Amino acid sequence: FFQCTSNGLSYERVDQEGTSVTSLEMFFSGYPRIVGLSYFPNLTRLTLVRQNIQYISDLGSCPLLKELWVAECYLTKIAGLEKCVLLQKLFLYCNMIPAIENLETLTRLEVLWLNGNQIKEIEGLNALQKLKDLNLAGNLINKLGCCLDPSGKIEKLNLSGNQICSFKEITNLARLPHLTDLCLNDPQYDPNPVCFLCNYSTHVLYHLPQLQRLDTYEVSPKQIKDLAETTVLKKMMYYNMRIKSTHRQLNEELEKLKERKSKLQKLPEDRIKLFSCNVKNLEQELSELQMSGKMQAYKSISNQDFECENSDEEAESSDEGQKENNLEQQFLHKLESLRRRINFWNKKLEEIETIYQVEVKKKKKNSNLAVQFLLTELESVGNIRFEEGSPSDAWFNSCYELILSRFCAWDFKAYGITGVKVNRVIRVHNRMLRLRFEDKFQQFLDREDLTETMNYRKMLEYLFYKYPPETSLKKKQLIQILEEGFQETKKASECEEAVLLTNSLSICECPRIEYLQKEARSRGEPEDLSRHGRLIISKVFLGHRAQARDMDPITRVNYARADSVFRPQTCSSMEFRDCDCSLRQCEWFLFDHELVLPEYIVEFEYITLVKVEALFSSLNNVIGEEGKKHAAGFVLSRDLQRDEEILSMEPIIKPRPKIVCLDEKTVLAVAKANICSQITVLDLHGNRLSKLRDISKLTGLRKLVVSFNEFTCLDDVYHLPNLEYFDASHNHVITLEGIRGLNKLKHLDLSWNQLKRAGEEISVLRKHTPAVLSLNLKHNPWHKPASVRLSVIGQLKALTHLDGILVTEEEAAAAAQFIAKSKITQESLVEHSRTDQEKLHVLSILPYAKILSQISKNRVDLFENNWFSKITVLDLDGQHLCKISGIEKLENLRWASFSNNNLTRTEGLDCCHNLEELTLDGNCITTLEGISKLSKLIRLSANNNHLTSLDRNVFSNLSHLHYLSLENNRITSLVGLQKAYALIEVYISNNYVSSNQEIYQLKGLNNLVILDMYGNLIVWKQENYRLFVIFHIPSLKALDGIEPAETENAKDLFGGKLNADMVAERLGHSNFSKIEELNWTASMIRMVDLVPAEQFKNITTVNLQNNNLTSFSGLVFLPNVKVLCLNYNHIESILPRQKPSSHLTNRQLLYQKVSSSGYGQQGTSKTNKDAGLSECLSPLMESLEVLHLGYNGITNLAWLQISRLKNLRFLFLQGNEISQIDGLDGLQLLQELVLDHNKVKTINENSFSKLSSLVALHLEENRLRELNNLTPLGKLQKLFLGLNRIQELSELEKLDNLSCIKELSIYGNPVSKFFWKIIYILFQSFSI
Repeated sequence: FFQCTSNGLSYERVDQEGTSVTSLEMFFSGYPRIVGLSYFPNLTRLTLVRQNIQYISDLGSCPLLKELWVAECYLTKIAGLEKCVLLQKLFLYCNMIPAIENLETLTRLEVLWLNGNQIKEIEGLNALQKLKDLNLAGNLINKLGCCLDPSGKIEKLNLSGNQICSFKEITNLARLPHLTDLCLNDPQYDPNPVCFLCNYSTHVLYHLPQLQRLDTYEVSPKQIKDLAETTVLKKMMYYNMRIKSTHRQLNEELEKLKERKSKLQKLPEDRIKLFSCNVKNLEQELSELQMSGKMQAYKSISNQDFECENSDEEAESSDEGQKENNLEQQFLHKLESLRRRINFWNKKLEEIETIYQVEVKKKKKNSNLAVQFLLTELESVGNIRFEEGSPSDAWFNSCYELILSRFCAWDFKAYGITGVKVNRVIRVHNRMLRLRFEDKFQQFLDREDLTETMNYRKMLEYLFYKYPPETSLKKKQLIQILEEGFQETKKASECEEAVLLTNSLSICECPRIEYLQKEARSRGEPEDLSRHGRLIISKVFLGHRAQARDMDPITRVNYARADSVFRPQTCSSMEFRDCDCSLRQCEWFLFDHELVLPEYIVEFEYITLVKVEALFSSLNNVIGEEGKKHAAGFVLSRDLQRDEEILSMEPIIKPRPKIVCLDEKTVLAVAKANICSQITVLDLHGNRLSKLRDISKLTGLRKLVVSFNEFTCLDDVYHLPNLEYFDASHNHVITLEGIRGLNKLKHLDLSWNQLKRAGEEISVLRKHTPAVLSLNLKHNPWHKPASVRLSVIGQLKALTHLDGILVTEEEAAAAAQFIAKSKITQESLVEHSRTDQEKLHVLSILPYAKILSQISKNRVDLFENNWFSKITVLDLDGQHLCKISGIEKLENLRWASFSNNNLTRTEGLDCCHNLEELTLDGNCITTLEGISKLSKLIRLSANNNHLTSLDRNVFSNLSHLHYLSLENNRITSLVGLQKAYALIEVYISNNYVSSNQEIYQLKGLNNLVILDMYGNLIVWKQENYRLFVIFHIPSLKALDGIEPAETENAKDLFGGKLNADMVAERLGHSNFSKIEELNWTASMIRMVDLVPAEQFKNITTVNLQNNNLTSFSGLVFLPNVKVLCLNYNHIESILPRQKPSSHLTNRQLLYQKVSSSGYGQQGTSKTNKDAGLSECLSPLMESLEVLHLGYNGITNLAWLQISRLKNLRFLFLQGNEISQIDGLDGLQLLQELVLDHNKVKTINENSFSKLSSLVALHLEENRLRELNNLTPLGKLQKLFLGLNRIQELSELEKLDNLSCIKELSIYGNPVSKFFWKIIYILFQSFSI
């Protein structure tokens, strides 16, 4: 009854009237359930507010329902809406709903309000693809993830009053392109914790630039968005610079390791070469011995009838054969011994390489962690920071002492550990976790009745995080803990829902050490890995504590009144210990993970009882001392002694004369043949040959040995159709170009040479040695050593042995797959491309192609017509590409990355005219000429290549290039960058730039903000390098990763005097009499000193705009100057003068610190100053007619002494700070005066009293209210008064006396609103 009457219906006639009702409303009635809706089949809107309804029912009879309100009720579940398929608006706010569910049929829903419920996760929205307005405020949501992605049409989203605390969660909203209204801090709800973080608004506006409202505030103005983007871009540039510095530091450390490795490997390599040479010599001698033995046998058979007569001769012949036999055995024995030593030294090389790789891995691991820290700082917009500690920091020493105090040597005795050494301490500043910790801490204090102020202090403790030994603290887990804190564990164990901590190093570390040692033993590796460890030290609020009970699992249920549980350490052998450490050692279980705040990361190593010599220590040599324990790779003196013993074994081979030049006679002598066609074996080992002239004549040659010579190329070895064996090891071969026609070659040894470019050399072998079975390429300095083996096997199909190792079927299959993937195919394009049209705002310094390939789901649809043109992103990193091909159709490609391939050129990109970002790091590229047509390119990175120069034709075409990174190349000159005017960031560290003159190539890059040239020769070779660069490129904000704080010193040292030498440098000659115009803008000139002035007498026009002049300086001595332009300087007077600081503008105060023509001069007395303002001063620059002094910060015209320029006709003073017009009395010939954009408020009686020749007067953008004292300007024809403060028409009437006025401008004044009255007055008074 009440329901009907409150909606204007008759209860008795509801069955007749109900069908016409489309809307029902019920407020504050307390109804327990929904009934009676069958009477209203055409209902489209139903509102039920503040009822006792616990579930939705009876809506099946309202199929036309479009809007439903069940608000401020007691709903505990979303249900009963299956039949409401037309529903567009659903309001279920202020209920007790714990989950979003059962909305699958509401596909037309546009508005959904679930605020004020108990929802913890966003889910169940996949079907709501038309949703535009979603309100989830006042719930328990702390994660967003990808849950809102299906609802891509959301325009309005309210998430206030939840528990979102990470910027990463907000970043997920960037995938909602239509979102224009976002609330995370609605005044009606508590703010999300993320709103308390620094740079909150900046972060949101950067990632969601389409927002019109944020937290109920209007944010649509473009200036706000631009400010946010600029702020973030600056941060990204800063962190990019810091990350590059970290990479640079890593490269330096790796270079030191590489140098150390080279030193360590020198002895083994020298030994291998020595023994190999001896082996070759012995094989050569043995071959000759065996040849001579065969000849002797042949002779004895043919002449046996004649030699058998003399028995003595037979006996003698028998003895000689025995001796020859023994000699051959000696050869074989020594050869075997030498080969064993070669194997020994090869093993040492492998040990050194293995240890080197381990050290490299450690360095890279530490560097990657440092980079990840920086990325975390960037992604959190500075709300998470990592501070590196040093012994000078009190907190560093506190952590060190904490570690030592909780280390018990007795606990580690079984592992041979006697102490601990802290190597590094990093302090973690996480604003979000700290705020959460302090909030929880304060909540505890508020609800507890602590009568003593010290009680809560005793509940604070610093503990170590204890992690499972089998899942060591990896980088990803570490970063997650430091960023998000310790999450509650959900596994079914005794520490369920608790964070496991300890106050003992042994409890934390001993399980890890045992596990690592066990693993190392099972793999047969050294157990040294367990010596180094990492700890997380956390600040913990223990609250109410309880001791663990043996029978009860440690859960909240079993310890309901406790905030933490501790378990004392048990020790079964207490009587054998000489300390009581175990009495204090405990494991702690914290139920509330928000009360555990990670504050420090400590990296340490254990000190062991047995000192193990480290091979890569800079203090050690490869030769270890006898009696000490050494790591693998060390060589003992007895090994060297053994070498000498083997080398001195019999037989001793006498050295042969070295052949320097090869001719036919020498070839026949070496081969012991009469004619060339008889030669099948030619051994030229151990000579000084660098050429093999006419070797192709030996058409019958089957075996050729040229090891241990001085060959740099093998271009003489061609068209030897029968050659089967070729040994060119131990030379200096740098290329195989020239080898051809070796179709029968089966064995090829190219080890111990200088081959570097694997792709080119393998291509030569594939074409000209197709039948090779055994190939040795060891000990060559390949550019990409990791991929050489698979590349060789994949291209040389007949190969059975490579580097002495059998090629297995599995390896051949892997190589074939490797080669197949090294070409750009349709399959690879589909797999590694994306079709995103808009660039997402992401806080990352990775190449954008890499970012999108990881996060974007917009893959290519092969069934779509012209699918090539849809590709905008291509990430082909690490695909072993040798060339870029097959992408001609990618006309809309915008972001591409080809890093870590085998590219040598940049060809194949000509058709990608829309390319904006190109990454080519880690290739073998020697020139960038292939990218000259990419005129839209904004970012280019080609680090770690083989570039030697910069083609000016390439960079002059890249007019939009902002970012250029060419680190770790071989660039010697910066010529080519002169016209890359758009450049903002240039990274060119670790190249070969050596001269200061190269900096001149960058002087015209006015947008350049960051320049990194660290590691170039110029840095340490040129004196005052930093000051020189800072002076010549004033726009720099960072040089070599450091902010340039030496600007003033640079100015003092290098700056700003315009003299004859500078003019001659620019002109290229010293014939100054030909100069009529002097144009020297934006050159930081502070002083002009063109002497002798007679040489510059023909100069009539001078333009020194945008400099730092404070006076006319030496310009006053140029006799014939007619036009002088000094806009944008700091002119305060014609001649140098010194004023008290109180009279200086802020800009002039800044430049007073720099010694110049305007400052530092001897000041004049007060009498002279006063005289300077009078008319009795002598004239200056009598030829000057036009003077530009705009934007100089001039405040006082009298101090300027402008009256001394008697013949001046045009004076431009716009953009200054002039408030009073005076000091112009001497300019009686002045025809035009420009004073626009100043601070003139009034015109004094004497302002224009003597300017009777003035024809044009510009006073726009000043502060004039009155037009007094203009009567002396009888010849005035043009008067510009726009943008002032003239209000009264009577002021315009004061212009009656200016009878010559032809042009008058008063726009932008308040008086201009009386337009028609003004027209009337002016036409009455003037002929305008």
